[in-house]
Order: sequence, then structure tokens, then C-alpha cells
Amino acid sequence: MNARQDSNHDSTPRDTPPASAVEKAARAALGAVIDPELRRPITELGMVDAVEVSDAGRVRVTVLLTIAGCPLRGTITADCEAALSAVPGVTGVDVELKVMTQEQRDALKEQLRGPGGQRGIPFNEPGSLTKVYAVASGKGGVGKSSVTVNLACALAAQGLRVGIVDADVYGFSVPALMGITQAPTRVDDMILPPVAYGVKVISIGMFVTGNQPVAWRGPMLHRALEQFLTDVYFGDLDALFLDLPPGTGDIAISVAQLLPQAQILVVTTPQAAAADVAERAGAIATQTGQSVAGVVENMSYLEMPDGGRMELFGSGGGAVLAERLSATVGTDVPLLGQIPLDILLREGGDAGVPLVLGRPDTPSAGALLAVAGKLAAVPRGLSGKPLGLQPR
Repeated sequence: MNARQDSNHDSTPRDTPPASAVEKAARAALGAVIDPELRRPITELGMVDAVEVSDAGRVRVTVLLTIAGCPLRGTITADCEAALSAVPGVTGVDVELKVMTQEQRDALKEQLRGPGGQRGIPFNEPGSLTKVYAVASGKGGVGKSSVTVNLACALAAQGLRVGIVDADVYGFSVPALMGITQAPTRVDDMILPPVAYGVKVISIGMFVTGNQPVAWRGPMLHRALEQFLTDVYFGDLDALFLDLPPGTGDIAISVAQLLPQAQILVVTTPQAAAADVAERAGAIATQTGQSVAGVVENMSYLEMPDGGRMELFGSGGGAVLAERLSATVGTDVPLLGQIPLDILLREGGDAGVPLVLGRPDTPSAGALLAVAGKLAAVPRGLSGKPLGLQPR
């Protein structure tokens, strides 16, 4: 497939740089083209097969796609065009797309996964620095998924590498909240998750047709979560969020088994009844050996036009929950933030534009950004991690 030709560059400039110099500059420019799924330079991934420059300065580049039906082939083409057109001496650009051979795909998988391309849960590796947050709630309807999406997008906006696993298999909603309609790309046994707002996302909703319900028992749920963690290539993340279903059922237990280092982030409303139920979702840490990162109180109050606050669901539930969990787990469990009710938060979710990105100036977005800031401030621990240093 050939890229669009730039009619403004049909004539050859008088002082055209040598083709070899243009080729060198063109290859360097392609190093700035990022694969939209793998989030790494296409030159680094072995996707640039050939670069040819005519005496007139026209560049022809051959790019290797991972699969023939790559859904983002148009994006890759446009990004290559833009990068090459900005190179001095380039008078036109042709982008040809081909497909990797099986050997090239195997080499790519080995490059991404390590020697042998072995499957496994990378977040459990001794050298992993990814902070894993299992976002839990005692009951549904407390806005857990909205909190998850906004926290992830807030961290990504700060430049962190972030992923989301929508582990709420029965009530998946993350793709809609993120505005994702693209299906994951499958490269043999490796799945490349769609990316929205800089966040890599995987959900069972990407594998079902329409609004088809998922009716699975415990073993199937465990296998689905395990496949998300082993087959999906997230790369090196700073933070991974798991949007758990409400309660302390199969998925919560599977997360504890598959990701024992995951920290529980409990979402509740100020209502006393909701806080009571949410306490169970956090107290499971005493049985699984996990830690509790903190409590987020959602729907805390509604700001009135006169500046007052209407506490529709009562008050103090989040603080009470944090205090109870601190006593239960034996460590300090902070109340990370109180998120006010905001119709714009709901509208942003319906539109697939998280509030922290669409309206960061609102009080609700400010509260969510403050919680994200507290999570980002916790360093990725290096204690006991190999640095790969060798004596000379």
C-alpha cells in the first residue's frame, strides 16, 4: 500500500543532499515512529524492512506489520509519512506495508518476552517494578470502574506507563468508559491490547459479540484472568490496575493467587451500609497476605450552586472504613481521597472521555488527580531487585 504523495514536493530542490545522507536522516526519523500497540519505536521492533532514496530525494520505506489484518495500519502509515516528510531533502514519501514472516514474528516475541519467548506473568518476576492495584468494592454501583479508569488515565497523563485489566467479567465496562471499540491484535499466542489515552486495556468485552452476557463458573473465570496476565503483552508498566467485580468471590481469590503482590484499593461511598460491606473486600487481605493501598470514598457529596454541600449518601463512611481496615490488617490504611458527585463524571464515562482528561478543572477531577498523585508518589521499590551491573 502506497502512502499519499505530497504534491508540494514534486520538484527537486537545487541543493539536494546526497541520497546516502537523506537515507541516514530518514532512518533516524523513523526511530521516532512509535508502534501504536507495542508503544516502542518501529526501528527497535524490526518493523523497518528497507529504506530507499532516489536521486531526486523521494523516500520509499517498507514497513513490516505483525499480522496482515493489523487494525492500525493506517496510523502507522500516516506516522511514517509525517516523520519522513519533515526530513530535509525529502521530496516525497512512499510507504509500502508488508507482513512479517513467522521467523520474524518469533524473533519479535522473543525480543519482547525474553529468551525463548516464554509465557508467564511478568509482574511476578523478581525484577518487576510494576505497582499492581486491585480495585475492589463490597457492592456494585459505587463507581469503582469510573475511579479505576480516571486514576489510570491521570497517571498516564503524567508520563507513566499504565495498563488496565477489566477483571469484572460479568459486568465489564472499561472499554466503553475509555471509548475503545478496537479489538485486540493477536500475534500467534501473544495478544496486543488496545491503547487509549496512553493506557493499555484488556477486557473480556473485547472478545464477545455485542452485549452478549458471559455465564461462566469459577474455573473459567480463573482461566480468563490467567490468560489476560500471561498472553497479553503489556510491556514494562509503572502501574497496572485490575478492575475487580464487587465482593470477595472467585476473581478476588484468583487475583490473590496469580498476583500475590497486588495491593487492594477499596472504593466505597459515604453510606454506612456501603462501608460495612466494603470492609469485607479489604479485609480479605488478612487471608490472602496482600496489603491494602488505601480507601477512596466516591460520591462523597454534591456541590450546590450556593457553594454548600449536599451529602446524599451520608458522610464519614470512607474515614470509618479506613480506620477499621487499619485495625484489621494491622497497618495504616489511608483515606486517599473523597470524590464529589458530578454529572460531568457520568457524561464523560458515557462519551468514553475520562473526566480527568476532558474536564480536569472540575472538583471531581481535582480529587481524582490528587488520589493519582498519591499513588504516583509511592516509588517503585528497588529493594532486592537485580540491576544487571557487571564488573569490568
